Amino acid sequence: MGIEVLSVLIRRAMEGGFISGCKIQRDRGWAVHIAHLLFADDTIVFCEAKKEYLTNLSWILFWFEAASGLRINLTKSEVIPVGEVQRIEEMAVELGCRVGQLPIVYLEVPLGVPNKAAYGWDGVEEKMRRSVPDAVISYAHFCGKKIRKIAKRFLVGEGGLMERKTHLVKWDVVCGDKENEGLGIRKFTIMNKALLGKWTWRFASDKETLWKYVLEAKYGQEDYGWMTKKAMGACGVGVWKEILKEVGWCWDKMGFKVGKGNKISFWTDVWCGDAALSQRFPHLYILAANINAKVEDLWDQNVGEGDWNLCFIRDFND
Repeated sequence: MGIEVLSVLIRRAMEGGFISGCKIQRDRGWAVHIAHLLFADDTIVFCEAKKEYLTNLSWILFWFEAASGLRINLTKSEVIPVGEVQRIEEMAVELGCRVGQLPIVYLEVPLGVPNKAAYGWDGVEEKMRRSVPDAVISYAHFCGKKIRKIAKRFLVGEGGLMERKTHLVKWDVVCGDKENEGLGIRKFTIMNKALLGKWTWRFASDKETLWKYVLEAKYGQEDYGWMTKKAMGACGVGVWKEILKEVGWCWDKMGFKVGKGNKISFWTDVWCGDAALSQRFPHLYILAANINAKVEDLWDQNVGEGDWNLCFIRDFND
C-alpha cells in the first residue's frame, strides 16, 4: 500500500509535466509513456537529465516519506545515465545519491540468444563454466555452440583450452531419457526454440500487460494484433528479434477458438478443423472476393439463427 502512494505520485508528476518519464513510439503511431517500474523492493524511475526534473523527483520522494512513514535509503540509490549525460555528478547531488553504471552482464534475459557485445559474453561464459549443464539451461534461457561445448567439458572433466579428453558417450545419448540409459539433459537448441515460441504465444494470449504495450508501441501490430511487425534495421535489438525468428513454426502449430471472430482471418487462420480453409479449399480461396475477410465479416446474424454469407468473384455452375 505504501508503494502504491509512490506510484501515484510519480505518475501524476509525469502527467503534470513535472518529470518526463520515458516515451516509446514508432513513427507517429501510438505511444506508451512509462514513468517508473516497480519490483519486489526496488523502483526504477525514468527521467530526462534535467536539473529541474531531478529537483521535482526529490520533492516527490520527500512527500512519499511524509505520507507513508517509510524512509528511502538514498545511499543505496543510484542515478544511472543512458548515453552521454553532461554534469551527471551534479544530478546525483540534487537527489543525494551516487552515480551508477548500466550492468554489462545479464543472466536473466527473457529468452533467446543474446548479443555478445551487449551482454558481456565473457562474464556469462565464466559463470556458465561453474554451473552444472541442466541448471544452465533452466536458469540462463539461452544457448549456442559455445555453451554446448562448455557443458560437454563439464561432463568429461576437461580443464584448459589445450586439454582434450575423449568423449566416451555421444551427446545424443547424454540427452536421452533416463529410462533409455541417458542422463536426461535437455537439448539446448530444442529447449531454446520452445522457450522462444512460448513468448510468441504469450504475446498473442496476454491482454493488458505492460511489456506487450511496449512492444506494440515500438514495433507496431499486424495480423489483427496477434503479433508485432518485424524488427527491421536499427529498430529492435537482441531478444525480441530472436523471438520473431521463431514466429513461423509457432503460428503453424496454433489454432483459434472463435469468439466474436473480429480478430480471426476466415481463410488463412486455423479455426475450423486442423488446417486453414485456404489449404483445405484452395480453389474456393482463389475465387474469394475478399481473401483477408475476418470470420465476423462473413457471418450474417440476420438470417434465421445466423448463416454464412460468402462472396466470390464469379458465380458457380450447378
